[in-house]
Amino acid sequence: MLILITRTGGFAGGERTGYADTLCRPDGAALERLAERVLSTEAPSARHPVPDGFAYSLHIDGKVIELRDPDLTDEQRRLIEAVLGEGA
Repeated sequence: MLILITRTGGFAGGERTGYADTLCRPDGAALERLAERVLSTEAPSARHPVPDGFAYSLHIDGKVIELRDPDLTDEQRRLIEAVLGEGA
């Protein structure tokens, strides 16, 4: 499974991108299960954008989900952290 996550916004307005090919990771099977749960869960409806908040674009095997802080579920946040390699 291929997962690409782009984070934009924040205080500095920068962009950060992370990529994961689950076949190349020791935690690949767990990451795939997490990504499948994220895909199967309806994205929370975004409230008004938060000043200096982050926006996320998740590309998971050809499907795209657009998300914003602070409207992330725990599973969405865990997937973002796993792929970007830092706290979301």
